[in-house]
Amino acid sequence: MLVIVAPGQGAQTPGFLTPWLENPAFADRLTWLSAVSGLDLVHFGSEADAETIRDTAVAQPLLVAAGLLAALELFPHPADGFDRIGAVAGHSVGELTAAAGARAISGEQAMVLVRERGRAMAAAAAVTPTSMTAVLGGDREEVLAKLAQHGLTAANDNGPGQIVAAGTVQQLTDLAEDPPAKARLMPLSVAGAFHTEHMAPAVDVLSRLARSVSTHDARIPIISNRDGQVVHDGVDVLRRIVSQVRTPVRWDLCMETMLDLGVTGLLEMPPAGTLTGIARRAMKGVETYALKTPDQLDDARAFIDKHGVASQIDTNPTWRMLVAPSKGTFHQTADLREGHMIAPNDRIGAVHGRQEEAAVTAPYGGTIVEWLVEDGDLVSPGQPLIRLHPEGVPS
Repeated sequence: MLVIVAPGQGAQTPGFLTPWLENPAFADRLTWLSAVSGLDLVHFGSEADAETIRDTAVAQPLLVAAGLLAALELFPHPADGFDRIGAVAGHSVGELTAAAGARAISGEQAMVLVRERGRAMAAAAAVTPTSMTAVLGGDREEVLAKLAQHGLTAANDNGPGQIVAAGTVQQLTDLAEDPPAKARLMPLSVAGAFHTEHMAPAVDVLSRLARSVSTHDARIPIISNRDGQVVHDGVDVLRRIVSQVRTPVRWDLCMETMLDLGVTGLLEMPPAGTLTGIARRAMKGVETYALKTPDQLDDARAFIDKHGVASQIDTNPTWRMLVAPSKGTFHQTADLREGHMIAPNDRIGAVHGRQEEAAVTAPYGGTIVEWLVEDGDLVSPGQPLIRLHPEGVPS
């Protein structure tokens, strides 16, 4: 079984998209996502220095765009991935990449959300100087106790030997002077105490925006940062993405779930390396692949061929609905009963409005499973009229 993962903030490095931009199609798509995000992602991914792309408002859209476009290089027809990928997961902001890849939200919605997420988190971080530091090694309980002693939050629990502390710059300075025994500290290239209460204002912003985002049930299981649970319902996916801005990332639990699912291969999207490194330490026996540059695409596809199997979610619909094209009174075609077979382009009825009649036809053949309205009912635009079980129709 294959799981595809997307890294979070701090994984970016100057110029990491330069070799990808040699592909005109990739460059054009990145230009489009630049327009959606309101940022020159081409510049930030190829020419900007480390300090520039450390800015939360820049780093987050850059990371999500990189993951989405690299996925299109692997799966030019995204539906091809639904029969190959067992699950997806993203670390922190990478959850937006994963959600879009699983089609719980669209790529454009992901870019708008990450744009506002980055801005809101940067604004929250500007209130008080905050940051994050990886604590490598040491006894887990001793590390957690030391963080609590200095008022820090274990914002990322990345498995054995890697916990990320978050808090004010002063608190992190105090930790550096009084580290846990047998632990090594590594400051991260982030400008905020993400996944802590410092980010509460950002959650408020995203919560308001999320009310207008249309979601769909995921086509691939999504493993949630909050608790490692597999999430399928699109509304729940979005709710969790919003709330996890201020709650710890439990990547340790995500990896436990991957093992429970029987994963054999883990492929990390660019800028890759961080999550595969963690997996090699925590997921013994699982093969990993870090996709960093486009010259690795053939090897990445071979890795997918080796490990790819369909998820347990049935991506082929067992029924489809026809809906009212306009407001009016629906009149059913005579003698169409539940269990009756209809052919492609058969007329099932019409909506009669004030001035015109709008015919309703089935673009595919199938069996009538259920009528959702009765002859003579008033209907509104988009209201479901009939449920069909399609015959021989691709998803």
